[in-house]
Amino acid sequence: MPQRIWFVSELYYPEETSTGYYITKIAEGLADRFEVHVLCGQPTYSARGLRAPRKELHKGVQIERCAGTTLDKNVLFFRLINILTLSLSTLFRAIFEFRRGDRVMVVTTPPSLPFIVALASRLRGAKYLLLIHDNYPEILIAVQKAKENSLLVRVMNWMNRRLYKGAEQIIVVGRDMKELVAGKMGGDASRIVTIPNWAELERVDPAPRMENKLLAELGLKEKFVLLYAGNMGHPNDLESILWSAERLLPREEFHFLFIGSGVKKKWLEAEIKKSGLKNVTVLPPRPRDDQTNFLNACDIAVISFVDKMLGVSMPSRTYNTLAAGKPMIGIADARSELAQVIEEERVGWVVPPGEAARLLEAIEAARTQPQLLQEMGERARAAAEEKYSLRKAVADYLAVFEERDV
Repeated sequence: MPQRIWFVSELYYPEETSTGYYITKIAEGLADRFEVHVLCGQPTYSARGLRAPRKELHKGVQIERCAGTTLDKNVLFFRLINILTLSLSTLFRAIFEFRRGDRVMVVTTPPSLPFIVALASRLRGAKYLLLIHDNYPEILIAVQKAKENSLLVRVMNWMNRRLYKGAEQIIVVGRDMKELVAGKMGGDASRIVTIPNWAELERVDPAPRMENKLLAELGLKEKFVLLYAGNMGHPNDLESILWSAERLLPREEFHFLFIGSGVKKKWLEAEIKKSGLKNVTVLPPRPRDDQTNFLNACDIAVISFVDKMLGVSMPSRTYNTLAAGKPMIGIADARSELAQVIEEERVGWVVPPGEAARLLEAIEAARTQPQLLQEMGERARAAAEEKYSLRKAVADYLAVFEERDV
């Protein structure tokens, strides 16, 4: 009988927002080798409003969706209610469904989910593995929702140490994340594996700029376009980008394009209006299957973090930017995974968070070197194909489970 593997995630198919997409592809990739089950919630992000079946077999994976509220996640109180109801429902189903010898992989978003899985696994004799997409409480410190020496942070660190100690294996998506987690474990990295997320090579390709439909629709074909596509949240340094846009307002050749949503979007739109920034366009999120179109709607992409995000997260859109063959400017700590990818593959510039003047210098440098941008774009696509494919990622996850298969 094949070994049973469980994936526990708030988001899963048909949800295609970041975590939902990645967990779905990993689970499906392992279904040929293992008996794969999923515990998840109803769609609350890109597929919000769709009511999926409570139980469903999809591409060899048995999905069970736990009950829970699906209130507007952008309202903090509603988001907390969603987390609470889903956590309680998941705990009940996990205790009922898990059995001795099962392996359970849980993603660390929302932060309550790993503790639910750890408890259920202990009660049922299963083993759990952690997949860390975001590190807590560090992300709360970075976005100034908690102070480093606060009681909340100390309690969360204590809980995390116990959680890590009980995990069979810990998977992180960046080398800086591995260093951070190892530090929490007293320097022990023996159970930590780095498996990056990947580029959607089957969906995203480089495409000629002058044939881009979105640029034509917006009348931007003749401009030098900087694209920010993705979450506009507290961890993202939008302030430096907007500062640069304001300084470049007299320069008609520059235009800034934002695509996405998040808690900073209202602030962004208000600042654009207040400052009269006619060189900035903000669009809502676009479908995942439109990525070749909108990721190619620029000369260079911008991916940003605020300060103190080292080891906390790795933007998954980095890999699809590579797949689109686009150079990028990373606003990030020089030791971060994002910065390491940009520097190793020679696909762009890295500037520290909050240093808007240096961002402006990078933009000016990019504008004056079209041949270099073309070469960076070619290297970006090559890196996506050689290092950041779904095939390679699934092979790495298979290796994790097969190595410990008993």
